[in-house]
Amino acid sequence: MRVAEKRQGRKNVEGRMSLGAHLIELRNRLLIAGIAIAIALVAGWVLSEWVWDVLRQPIDELNESGRDALIQYTDVTSGFDTKVQISLFIAILIASPVWLYQIWAFIVPGLTKKEKWYAIGFLGAAIPLFLGGVYAGWSVLPNIVRLMAMFQPDEDAFNMTARAYLDFTIKLLLAVGVGFVFPVLLVILNFIGVLRGASILKSWRMAILLIILFAGIATPAADLLSMFLLAAPIVLLYFIAGGIAVWHDHIADKRAAHQLAEYGIELTEEDNEAASIKLPSFGKRSRSRDTPPEADTHEEPT
Repeated sequence: MRVAEKRQGRKNVEGRMSLGAHLIELRNRLLIAGIAIAIALVAGWVLSEWVWDVLRQPIDELNESGRDALIQYTDVTSGFDTKVQISLFIAILIASPVWLYQIWAFIVPGLTKKEKWYAIGFLGAAIPLFLGGVYAGWSVLPNIVRLMAMFQPDEDAFNMTARAYLDFTIKLLLAVGVGFVFPVLLVILNFIGVLRGASILKSWRMAILLIILFAGIATPAADLLSMFLLAAPIVLLYFIAGGIAVWHDHIADKRAAHQLAEYGIELTEEDNEAASIKLPSFGKRSRSRDTPPEADTHEEPT
């Protein structure tokens, strides 16, 4: 019994978790995220009428311009379903700090002290960028609605169901919000040693192409203005992320060269580009400076 406890204690010290422990942690984090969304759902229900008035503002502007625009409820439960969907959308936005943290904390277990600061930085940057993306999507929504109405004759009514219009607006806002968070993920991958800043900037052509493709999917194909209005800030954030990653690599390489110099090892540019040397300061547990790095005991076959 004592032997088992000692082994379990040794496993805990080493930071290892069994599959069952991971599943329990996943359940607990999902439960916390669900409770946060449920609590925020109450506030979403209270704010749903005001938010619906804001979302349908482009339709009201069409009416003011002389077009016959109308949102229809095609069945008995449409009004209730619309209110619930809006409340859930608001709840997801309000509870975003909680469920974003739960996702990040589960994906990156066993964080060192430095990595915990990375997680805080991720949340601190991702949340305002996500909300900023939602606002950017809302800013281009009136242009999209006006453009789509132009393809219909003036004598015809511009009618749509409440469910279809709400689905369109929510998908647009969420898609743009997620797009604005993408550069933060690049910075995090760089800080944990997965991606070099030079690799981010070298792929700028492909990145711009993918960003424009993403903006084109999020907006109607005919609305080129809205597509570029969405793509421009994401491209700018991409290059800012690349610059931050290069700056971090410069500092990390200097620190790595200093640590290796203590053992008489020089860090070449090829080593930096390939990121083949993993040091304790980049996500691994710290090691005593008096302890030399482990030698390669692998012997070539004779």
